[in-house]
Amino acid sequence: MLDKVYNDLDECVKDAVNLASEYAKDGVERGIGGPFGAAIIQRTNDGYKIIVIARNTVLMEKDPTAHAEVNAIRKASRILGKYDLQDCILISTAKSCPMCISAACWARIPSVKYVLDYDFTSAHGFIDKEISAYIKGKNSIIKEVKIKNEYAKVPFSVWQEKDDKIEY
Repeated sequence: MLDKVYNDLDECVKDAVNLASEYAKDGVERGIGGPFGAAIIQRTNDGYKIIVIARNTVLMEKDPTAHAEVNAIRKASRILGKYDLQDCILISTAKSCPMCISAACWARIPSVKYVLDYDFTSAHGFIDKEISAYIKGKNSIIKEVKIKNEYAKVPFSVWQEKDDKIEY
């Protein structure tokens, strides 16, 4: 299905969700990661194409950032040879956590489609809902302390003065 060009976006999304769900299920069974899957669909002149299917690999990689959506964005960027994925759609089996939705924003992905909500994932032991509440100013999970250190400004000064910088 990764070579197929779809004329119908809904059909493409359905196949992407099914593939991502199957890949996530396999990952859970093999101890690779949590029950999350994702895909990147690219809009082309001919229609829509599934670029990549990914899954959560947190357990295998021992990396708490190895979420399905982040893995999908990384793979799609490598496959397409670009970090700006504004011609793509992120598909996720569950509502993206704040980290993953931020990654989608950094990748300039204009649309995310998901199946399961935070209430569902919270009922299965995941803290996406609490992290989302934190971002909205209801902090109960982490302590943030702003510290002072003027040297942290130096890289930003160098960035600002760089003539050949590539803004992203």
